[in-house]
Amino acid sequence: MKFGIFYEHQLPRPWQEGDEQRLFNEALDQVQLADELGIDFAWEVEHHFLEEYSHSSAPEVFLAACSQRTKNIRLGQGIRQVIPQYNHPARTAEVIATLDLVSNGRVEFGTGESSAELELGGFKIPVEQKRDMYLEATEQIANILAMDPYPGFDGKYFSMPCRNLVPKPVQKPHPPLWVACSQRETIRMAARLGIGALTFAFVDPLEAKSWVDEYYSIIKSEECVPIGHAVNANICMVSSFSCHEDRELAIKNGLEGFEFFGYALGSLYGFGEHKPGRTNLWENFQQAQAAKRATEDTDYNNALSGSAGGIGTPDDLRGHLAKFAEVGVDQVTFIQQAGNNRHEDICHSLELFARDVMPEFKANEAEREAAKALELAPYIEAALARKAGVEPLADADIPVFPALGRKITEESNAEPSIYDEPSAG
Repeated sequence: MKFGIFYEHQLPRPWQEGDEQRLFNEALDQVQLADELGIDFAWEVEHHFLEEYSHSSAPEVFLAACSQRTKNIRLGQGIRQVIPQYNHPARTAEVIATLDLVSNGRVEFGTGESSAELELGGFKIPVEQKRDMYLEATEQIANILAMDPYPGFDGKYFSMPCRNLVPKPVQKPHPPLWVACSQRETIRMAARLGIGALTFAFVDPLEAKSWVDEYYSIIKSEECVPIGHAVNANICMVSSFSCHEDRELAIKNGLEGFEFFGYALGSLYGFGEHKPGRTNLWENFQQAQAAKRATEDTDYNNALSGSAGGIGTPDDLRGHLAKFAEVGVDQVTFIQQAGNNRHEDICHSLELFARDVMPEFKANEAEREAAKALELAPYIEAALARKAGVEPLADADIPVFPALGRKITEESNAEPSIYDEPSAG
């Protein structure tokens, strides 16, 4: 099994001058450390206007900085918002290709559409159309990345004339495609589209088995028709994360941050209401926690299971992650930067995990991947054969576009129309 770290760049109120700068620089240090420790992926989300929950509106900038401080770790846009109102498909293709170049081919292209009103409404994206907009844009971004030239497209939500993308990505035909999944149906969609599933549902490892089995059964079926030019058959699940030799300290260092992550997610996407620049999520969370403690007896040592199972000693994490490995999860990525979790505690957790837990999960990873690739090869070949590809343009059919100056000159020298007024004199 592979492992990743995941960033929302959370920053609970109250804010002090320099806090965001510190947050980003600490995250860069953490990614560099993760690379040195042999962790496989660093994922960075794109969100807009989600105060405290995610100060990550330009992940490509952060990941580009990561690329210059690391050598091996895969750098994932987890995810990039691909609906045209967020990012024009050609711009997304340019960003992905450029990031792939500066990272020497280490980009993972996660895609998404969002379901937060603050984001969707901020860009005036109609909720009832966002899935169709996502599908149209994702397919065309893959075409823009892979085709030479892109023949153009006239769609319902996006249109663009023939152009040729420069630069081109290192990875051919394009970096691996993923989609963010928070519901079971989105995992099914990922399999039908032949792309990786980045699951953010915090499912129990035992429940994960049914998700994994269903995902791979669809990958192997005729339902799988790739939206891109390659199939990326992988399923990643997120987990809480705080590792310490002392379980009590692991809880102290990581549980509150993880609980804030869940509270803020629920508030912004589900039950809350928000006044831009004024709502205090951290204060609301603290009040909710106080009310919960007043009505419940919480034995945290016995509560570290399910979504909180990534918090504890190395032995605790070993048992938690073994359940994911047993059911066929390809990657577990950790929510380690959450709430007010401290930089030094995050680094200690990563170092301890890499030393005492990760090696046994890495021991047979190459063999597992080779066996999986061999098993899936005929199914992937059949899936790609089902894809109704866009025919490349013959050279004679590639349109010619005159430069603007030439176009203006030619139009100004055109024969006058019968509707033109005669010149004076």
